[in-house]
Amino acid sequence: MKPVTDPLAQLTEIRAIMERSSRFISLSGLSGVGAGVVALAGVGVGNWYLNSQYGEGGFMRLMNGDYASRLEALPFLLGLAAVIIVLALGVAFFFTQRRARQNGMALWGPLGRRLAVSLAIPLTAGGLFCLMLYLRGAAGLVIPGMLLFYGLALLNASKYTLDEIRWLGLTQIGLGLLATLLPVWGLLFFAFGFGLCHIGYGLLMYNRYERSRPA
Repeated sequence: MKPVTDPLAQLTEIRAIMERSSRFISLSGLSGVGAGVVALAGVGVGNWYLNSQYGEGGFMRLMNGDYASRLEALPFLLGLAAVIIVLALGVAFFFTQRRARQNGMALWGPLGRRLAVSLAIPLTAGGLFCLMLYLRGAAGLVIPGMLLFYGLALLNASKYTLDEIRWLGLTQIGLGLLATLLPVWGLLFFAFGFGLCHIGYGLLMYNRYERSRPA
């Protein structure tokens, strides 16, 4: 006599298999936490540098300064941005690779490549656009632009990975729009969007998908 099977359980299993095959589900919440910590450290270093070079309120002094001042600060800002990106990507790679191995998935498989491309195109366009804003005298819109393009990149990539990425992207877009109205608080928006939001998202993802549950 054949054992009785639960149709609902079978449907749930089929759905899980299809989801695994169409979405990259190995993103690690710890990578978000690490990236957020790196962003907060970068904000601290950047704020210290600007205040030491331009006095109290150095960020807004630079944003409202002349072209020569912005050009003088550009190598440091680009270097700081590069360090933040490299460290954040390094943290994300380490934890995501570890989780992909645990899930038995290839990090750089077809899904991983599609996810990377869908992120890279808006981020590259956004980075070049924000650089032009900085050089053309609209420096106060650089951080809002970064948040907006990053949010759009996450929204674009969300179709290849977990649904929570979509909500993180929408949050970044909302912060970017709000930051256009309050450019004087640009560094705070940067710290909140790239720092605290990443940490909160990472902890949520870790507790939801990665944390060991008691038997």
